[in-house]
Amino acid sequence: MYSGRFLWVQRVTETDVIIIGAGASGLMCAIEAGKRGRKVLVLDHANKAGKKILMSGGGRCNFTNHTIEPENFISHNPHFCISALNRYTQWDFLALIDRYRIPFHERDHGQLFCNDSAKDILNMLLAECHNARVVIQLNTHIGEIKRLAETFALETNQGRYACASLVVATGGLSIPKMGATPLGYKIAEQFGIKIWPTRAGLVPFTLQPDDKETFSPLSGIAIPSVVSNTRQSFRENILFTHRGLSGPAILQLSSYWQPGEAVTVDLLPDLDLEGTLKTKRQQKVKNSVKTILEGYLPKRLVGCLFAEELLALSLQDCSDKHIGFIADRLHRWSIKPNGTEGYRTAEVTVGGVDCDAISSKTMASKAVPNLYFVGEVLDVTGWLGGYNFQWAWSSAWCAGQYV
Repeated sequence: MYSGRFLWVQRVTETDVIIIGAGASGLMCAIEAGKRGRKVLVLDHANKAGKKILMSGGGRCNFTNHTIEPENFISHNPHFCISALNRYTQWDFLALIDRYRIPFHERDHGQLFCNDSAKDILNMLLAECHNARVVIQLNTHIGEIKRLAETFALETNQGRYACASLVVATGGLSIPKMGATPLGYKIAEQFGIKIWPTRAGLVPFTLQPDDKETFSPLSGIAIPSVVSNTRQSFRENILFTHRGLSGPAILQLSSYWQPGEAVTVDLLPDLDLEGTLKTKRQQKVKNSVKTILEGYLPKRLVGCLFAEELLALSLQDCSDKHIGFIADRLHRWSIKPNGTEGYRTAEVTVGGVDCDAISSKTMASKAVPNLYFVGEVLDVTGWLGGYNFQWAWSSAWCAGQYV
């Protein structure tokens, strides 16, 4: 596996553990291994550790969730995450937060955010690394990796290194401007480990050209909705953008979406619109359809979803067929995305290193001794709301007990 060629130098730096990746999972694994007295070196090609931590949650880092269940994760092996999540829980991470007296708050659906800045989380991790005598080396690009009899040999632009245990904590492909690369997948493939196809997750949808022209004027409008496909459903806001659809409900469903699928949106999940309209008609309400619907939804949205002729009708002139059509349109609005915005804006990568090839107890490869994978590089993808950070903490903590 190569990400570039470098000349071998004579001096070899030997250490117990090398972790590739100074993100959430890499730093957590380093802390735990260092606490066991292991000599740990963290290598990263970036010029700063924890870049994605710093930008997460709008700069406040949604570091975990009050409720963590296996059902909050996507994987071809849905049982794989259970052991790690049970052994290092959200409460364990909150105990660490409490020890550093980091102020935080809870938002909807149990999401936990820093009160001040994501820097609080990164500084905590770096302090723990310092206490555990972990060495973090940045601006280091990995070239060739070799498996020798009892060690791994790594060739880099900073020199040659050898270690007894190698941990791949490289993350996925999301947000390449933050330094995401396919290095972790290439390392797995080099050692014969299967990679499930990857795709962008927790990502906005783009729309077909005609739909984009119709709905782009709605940019900035957010609507509480239920968004679903045949496999999953989420209730949260959707947000119209210049390019398509975003918002928490859309991001959640995107991880379950396949190209070519239509998405169904209930724009009025708390209202029986058909029954309500029939009741109003019976009560001799004489308002136009437009006036009534604009009592429930933004004017611009109503105008985009229905023809002017229908909107101009008095409710008294609406047949049951008219009312049924209106209700169906708003409760079961079907739209087929053109695609997603891709890794550029995706929060996570769906797919990755096959969990069947990895021990759920130690995060070690079953076939290659002392080779470990943690965090997003694995085929485990969490929902929006702190779940992916918790997977990083949990999987890395487990590996840290063994590397």
